[in-house]
Amino acid sequence: MKVLLINGSPRENGNTFLALNEVATALNTEDIDTEIISIGKQAVQGCIACGMCGRNGGRCTFHDDLYYRVMRSVKDGIDGLIVGSPVYYGGPNGSLCALLDRVFYSLGSELCFKPGASVVVCRRGGASAAFDRLNKYFTILNMPVVSSQYWNMAYGQTPGQVAQDEEGMQTMRTLGRNMAWMIKKLNVAQDGHPKPEPKVATNFIR
Repeated sequence: MKVLLINGSPRENGNTFLALNEVATALNTEDIDTEIISIGKQAVQGCIACGMCGRNGGRCTFHDDLYYRVMRSVKDGIDGLIVGSPVYYGGPNGSLCALLDRVFYSLGSELCFKPGASVVVCRRGGASAAFDRLNKYFTILNMPVVSSQYWNMAYGQTPGQVAQDEEGMQTMRTLGRNMAWMIKKLNVAQDGHPKPEPKVATNFIR
């Protein structure tokens, strides 16, 4: 069993990574393998709604390494997904959202019904708004959202400061244990999932 964690901070080993690593350590303790992919500092191409991924077998038309690293991990088989981001102006990092738009649009069939969770790190405010924004990716794909003892947020500004947020770190560890528990109980790979109804799409303009 494996969980993919996406570090949505340009600082590969910053506070967001430390929070995600705390979750990963708890998952490893529960015999769940983990992989952390960081988005880095390079510009990230957003989705242009071209629809080519639907004709390319679920592969985005843009050929950047970051997307392909995530795609390969998802297609190789993951049992859960955790997305982490610093808070910028009350929301997640824009580069992270650009990546997630493409990932969730092109790889939706691979992610359906697999547990998902988001983690946010901030200096002071905006964490709950960023948390809500990230969770919307999961709830559009029938993905069970994993909870913790508090909203999945931690506080820190300078490098490494988040480790001093004892409640935040405990929240991360609880999230990891809860993710492991849900994955094992659901066992989506063996037990399958609810059969969906035929898709209905309506427009507001007639």
